[in-house]
Amino acid sequence: MTLIMGVLNVTPDSFSDGGLWLEPDAAIAHAVDLVDEGADIIDVGGESTRPGARSVDPVEEQQRVVPVIRALAARGITVSVDTMHASTARAAADVGAAIINDVSGGLADEAMPQAVLDTGLQYVVMHWRGQSDTMDALATYTDTVAEVRSELSARLTDLLDRGVDPSKLIVDPGLGFSKNAHHNWQVLGNLPAFETLGYPVLIGASRKRFLSALLPEGSPAVDRDAPTAVISALAAQAGVWAVRVHDVASTRLALDVARAWQAGRDD
Repeated sequence: MTLIMGVLNVTPDSFSDGGLWLEPDAAIAHAVDLVDEGADIIDVGGESTRPGARSVDPVEEQQRVVPVIRALAARGITVSVDTMHASTARAAADVGAAIINDVSGGLADEAMPQAVLDTGLQYVVMHWRGQSDTMDALATYTDTVAEVRSELSARLTDLLDRGVDPSKLIVDPGLGFSKNAHHNWQVLGNLPAFETLGYPVLIGASRKRFLSALLPEGSPAVDRDAPTAVISALAAQAGVWAVRVHDVASTRLALDVARAWQAGRDD
């Protein structure tokens, strides 16, 4: 069964909801709402990774995310920390996080693989070529799927060589990170290629700018929730482990429809 990872941006500058959940009480209340709507995991991030976003000092990042993670874990909610910083991953683990979701796949902070090893948490290894201020310039491929798969495989090999338990690893092909719209659709259309790596697959398409081409010009980011839900259903049919979304309710409904459809086929 495909899980739903609900996005909780504890930031002032995320592309679609920056500032809405910056205060801990607001963030915690929103996370509880997402769980009530059907989220299985809450992904808490304190640094925006939108194109052009500024880097955040790990100390500031921890001030944003640690109180929220502590409160959610105390409520029995499964929490993922969205961070590229090993010190933040460790701090999140100390207060109850279950997953480290690293958009750099361990490339941004050389101490991250050791943090993964020491904490024993599940670790999302995303395909990444560079920081937010440079990643668009790095969106060049001859064979998108083959190159993204190969680069992810290299990251996995490095982590395994460092002693990370393979049962803890999850892969994410990194939609929107050093990829244009054409590259993103190529990745989505070839999800089985990433499943052959032998690890659970996470897909994060939610509200990303490549979806705007499907909508009237000037539509707000929230209007991308409908195409996101469709992608969630198709990704579930392709067998992904989880989808990372802002609007949990629409994806929950889409996954329920896909499951009912499959049940009708199986009867």
